[in-house]
Amino acid sequence: MRYQCHCYKPLAIADAALHDAGVRIWLLLDRLDVAFAESLDLERNALRALFRVYLDLAAFDSISLKIFLRTDIWDQITREGFREASHIVKRVTLSWNSASLLNLVIRRAIHNPALRQYYGVDEAAVLSSTERQNELFYKIFPDQVDAGLRKPETLDWMLNRTCDGTTRNAPRELIQLLSATRDEQLKRLELGSAEPPNLWLFDRTSLKEALIVVSRVRFDQTLCAEFPNLKPRLLQLKGEKTLQTPDTLSKIWGIDEKSTAELANHLVEVGFFELRGSKETPEFWVPFLYRSVLDMVQGTAE
Repeated sequence: MRYQCHCYKPLAIADAALHDAGVRIWLLLDRLDVAFAESLDLERNALRALFRVYLDLAAFDSISLKIFLRTDIWDQITREGFREASHIVKRVTLSWNSASLLNLVIRRAIHNPALRQYYGVDEAAVLSSTERQNELFYKIFPDQVDAGLRKPETLDWMLNRTCDGTTRNAPRELIQLLSATRDEQLKRLELGSAEPPNLWLFDRTSLKEALIVVSRVRFDQTLCAEFPNLKPRLLQLKGEKTLQTPDTLSKIWGIDEKSTAELANHLVEVGFFELRGSKETPEFWVPFLYRSVLDMVQGTAE
């Protein structure tokens, strides 16, 4: 054992005992983004210390640490330099695309015996083919939420409206959208609305109403909960256009050009804005996910 520091002696003893017993322990750490939400500096310092401990524990055979961390939080830790990062070689980035998210939706759907019976689903056959998963999806949902030749199909509509300014999709908001759609559809049926046509379980209106719920939850319980200091500035955008420039933001916020640039870029980092335009003439676009809660209007600010 290479440890000389007395603070690791109890762990070394435990590691030896576990090794003799043929047992291995994994310590899993998750939701670290909310552990130090009150201070970015505290979060950076605490997480850097945690990763140093992670590297120290690598010498143990029977005690292992596994850390789950959002990509944007890792970027914040390493932005100002973090020498130990180069030693962290066992690293996997979880990413989701249209096919994997479709698979997630279908797996959750066919877990319901009544749904399997209603659609005559062969579970193994459906899960073995992306094409069959897509086919079942469009039996459950309408082809489009907004009808029209240039309008997206429903799955693309869902993914476009549940990603933030990073343009990355995560299961959380998609699952929230599906749950809220179910609740809205049940509410409509209880009030006497007609059942969805064809074999659909959900109609277009329920999907649109559900997006409003998801937008509010994401804004209040995620964005503003993690970054409460940003909330007053975000609320100043209520009713504004969805595409802003540094000049229009400066007028809305009533602050100087430098402060506007710093704040706007910070909002890009946290996923409220998607950065567009060029380095010389940047534009800040608000994704669909945040539009409903702020009553924002499609278009370019002048």
